[in-house]
Amino acid sequence: MQQAEQILHQYFGYQTFRHVQKQVIENVLHKKDTLCVMPTGGGKSLCYQIPALVRDGLTIVISPLISLMKDQVDMLRANGIHSAFINSTLTFSEVDAIMEQVRMNAIKLLYIAPERLENQSFCTELAQLNVSLIAIDEAHCISQWGHDFRPSYRSIQKIFTLWPKKPTVIALTATATPNVREDICNLLQIDSDSVFVSGFNRDNLSFKVLVGENKDQYIKQYIKNNPQEAGIIYAATRKSVEALHAMLLQKGVAVAKYHGGMYEEDRNYEQNRFLNDEAQVMVATNAFGMGINKTNVRFVIHYQMPRNIESYYQEAGRAGRDGVESECILLYSSSDEQTHRFLIDQSQDPTRIPIELQKLQQMIDYCHTEKCLQSYMVNYFGEQEIQDCGKCGNCADERPKQDVTEDAQKVLSCVIRMGQTYGKTLTSQVLAGARNKKVEAFQHLSTYGILKPLSAKAVANFIDFLISERLLLVKAGQYPTIFVSQEGKEVLLGKKSVFRRTIVEKTVEKIQNDPLFEQLRIKRKQISELEGVPPFVVFSDKTLRDMCEKMPMNEEEFLAVSGVGQNKLEKYGEHFIAIIKAFV
Repeated sequence: MQQAEQILHQYFGYQTFRHVQKQVIENVLHKKDTLCVMPTGGGKSLCYQIPALVRDGLTIVISPLISLMKDQVDMLRANGIHSAFINSTLTFSEVDAIMEQVRMNAIKLLYIAPERLENQSFCTELAQLNVSLIAIDEAHCISQWGHDFRPSYRSIQKIFTLWPKKPTVIALTATATPNVREDICNLLQIDSDSVFVSGFNRDNLSFKVLVGENKDQYIKQYIKNNPQEAGIIYAATRKSVEALHAMLLQKGVAVAKYHGGMYEEDRNYEQNRFLNDEAQVMVATNAFGMGINKTNVRFVIHYQMPRNIESYYQEAGRAGRDGVESECILLYSSSDEQTHRFLIDQSQDPTRIPIELQKLQQMIDYCHTEKCLQSYMVNYFGEQEIQDCGKCGNCADERPKQDVTEDAQKVLSCVIRMGQTYGKTLTSQVLAGARNKKVEAFQHLSTYGILKPLSAKAVANFIDFLISERLLLVKAGQYPTIFVSQEGKEVLLGKKSVFRRTIVEKTVEKIQNDPLFEQLRIKRKQISELEGVPPFVVFSDKTLRDMCEKMPMNEEEFLAVSGVGQNKLEKYGEHFIAIIKAFV
């Protein structure tokens, strides 16, 4: 570990490992197959990059996305580490040149896509190499319980037999529930004592769910208040992406777009504009972002609710990868639920529909819970609930809760009188006293119209709240039905009270920057353009902010800045020290 710590400081500019990083690296250096579950921005990459530099031989990194490979290799090369990638963007001659370097031991880390392992001639070449470590990134893709299962990941297991002695394997992911972790371990034969789970809590992120918001107006105002900050806006459909992009373009915002209906060349162009800070905002479907290593994303706004907590955690987690305070905002509408149910029902694999519907319900519950949002997600991934984060939309809402026990009893009673075999929509219409053919059969019930002052939509929102509180449960299916839980029965019997806040206040935050930070950011942009790499490859926002705090005046002080290693000191130190001296 002493050598590992020297490499950490020399190449990456950090003084110490984080607790779980150290445990994972020690396990890998002892040649034990390992599963590392660590949130986005938690430092997963170092868990295989450091062992790759300590150990002899080649490290193969299996990664699902081209953009991730390029970013990782750019950052490693910027730190003076010999690495390369092989994917579909390269010509045959370029691949041959890289493999020649690999054979000459001139490359320490080689990134490949899982599909490459289906090529028999490539596997034959691998069998001739001294491979000491195999890193499987986005390892949840190997599990049928994962939110992003990919059949190509199943071929990974075949390569373990290429060598007389199996290389050490490390699997890494940011999103793995207990079921997914167990599945990964079974498939890759990883012992339970070699599973390391870092806290899912992201201290630098503040989460917020806004219900009933004018979405377009909110987004325009938010970007107006934060004109210098990079952000991602996720929308569920290509049509929504195009409409949002056109709206922001008309407002003069430097905006890019990304979705599966665009030509690959256009997608790459738009992505690079965003990575290079030429576009402030990226509007995209979930096709964008997995593996994007842009560290200075200050906000992620979801225009619609994602399909599951894993997707939301992963997409929102693209904010604040550098550890700087950032925002994650979800603009919820009840229509989002119907959109996702339709898409799930169209799934080509019907065996996955029940799993997807259960995940969707947990996402809906997140949007209606009044508990700490960080705590909700941490609990979802199998960790004990943390103390309230104190800054998410729910924790920051200081208004007193209202006693809604009587209204809750009316809803629960109505569900029982309807036989507990109907869905939320019809139940809310009965409670609100709607007059249509479907409701006619229930007009004789004593609970018909019992919440008449409220609209059916408001009652449906209240039912969603009761579901999130586990007073009502959902029986999944093409037409989900609701029934009263044991806790709900206690409310009906008067043994338990129910409290609820009104809709969360609508606020648009403004992020502040200081003048020195802006000057350093301009210099970073100039250098990145000269070198042909994204600005965050030069230095992250966190490193620039640490410069502002420490105000280094010489090389020794500059080397003490977080994220500054020897290689970056020699390349950039003079430029940034000069700016800091002039500022003082």
